Amino acid sequence: MKSFVSRRAASLEPSGIRKFFDIVQSMEGAISLGVGEPDFVTPWYIRDAAVRSIRRGQTQYTGNRGLAELRENICRYLKERFDINSSPEHTIVTVGASEAIDLTLRAVCEEGDEILVPRPCYVSYAPSVTLAGATPVAVECSPADGFILTPENLERAITEKTKALIISYPNNPTGAIMTREQTERIIPVIEKHDLLVISDEIYAELTYVGKHVSIASLGNMSARTVVINGFSKAFAMTGWRIGYACAPAEIDEAMFKIHQYCIMCAPRMSQHAALAALQEGFSDGFSVVEQMREEYARRGRFLVNAFNSLGLKCFEPRGAFYAFPSVESTGLDGERFATRLLKEQKVAVVPGGAFGEAGKYHVRCSYATSQANLTEAIGRIGRFMEGLK
Repeated sequence: MKSFVSRRAASLEPSGIRKFFDIVQSMEGAISLGVGEPDFVTPWYIRDAAVRSIRRGQTQYTGNRGLAELRENICRYLKERFDINSSPEHTIVTVGASEAIDLTLRAVCEEGDEILVPRPCYVSYAPSVTLAGATPVAVECSPADGFILTPENLERAITEKTKALIISYPNNPTGAIMTREQTERIIPVIEKHDLLVISDEIYAELTYVGKHVSIASLGNMSARTVVINGFSKAFAMTGWRIGYACAPAEIDEAMFKIHQYCIMCAPRMSQHAALAALQEGFSDGFSVVEQMREEYARRGRFLVNAFNSLGLKCFEPRGAFYAFPSVESTGLDGERFATRLLKEQKVAVVPGGAFGEAGKYHVRCSYATSQANLTEAIGRIGRFMEGLK
């Protein structure tokens, strides 16, 4: 049956994240620092809104774009929190931010197009570009630059085939952010080459240094930026699968047609839950989000200090909930370090090479888990390090 499988699908590598997660699921006593999923339970008022919608019999499809009231609140939220101007008429509620990424790429990509993917980055970007028929082009972002995209590296990667740039800050896996000044420096290059920007801002609320700056809020960039976000990380709503995309009118029109045919609409009860998350947030200053962010920041400081004390030089995350220590001092690359650590000490981390060549000698550790798990994991990693001497 192999001949029936498309070349695009066959060319994809299995997810480097899921490989280790699947092993951990069947390993008794293992601690996973692998998957980026909040350990917090979705706040009760959000869950209750979904339950109430079901009790009221609201189990039908919504309009393709999603509930009008939800889209209006999304646009208000983006404006008040991040100074992004968006329109409910050009907002699509999606099945997670993942659908929004897929929609955007399928709406803009054609054979021969090149899409720039700064790395290290979320593992799905390059495969999604490939599945959309275009070619992903890596732009490596180095630890020396704080894992940010510099205008020089961006310029060098652009060819006459380049159509769009994917950016994602705060960054998964490094925890890097781009400041306003750093973001403003890449805008002239983007405008010079007439590029579309696909900005995945799923970790926007989890920024520890200052406030998240969206490229869509700067200059005239909203006219050439698709903003992608969702409720998974900031509101601990991963399993609800609810995200959204706000796009320029022409691109939105193409995305909407694909969404109509492939998904129809996001789950209605999840939309009611998302609406409650925003409405409650407006009334209390998003206090739940603030509390979770503070806890993540505290855990991040613990993990970075612990790694550095073990001799694993660790970049200080300024957002998201990942630490990205270098393991080069051990004489191992990330893949061998992660494989041996799991086998010998039952701690799962993700090899940094899964996120790009710049991560080859790193591992990604999620601190979206309990302090007890982090403390135990560090103890086991310390014992593993001792065994390497």
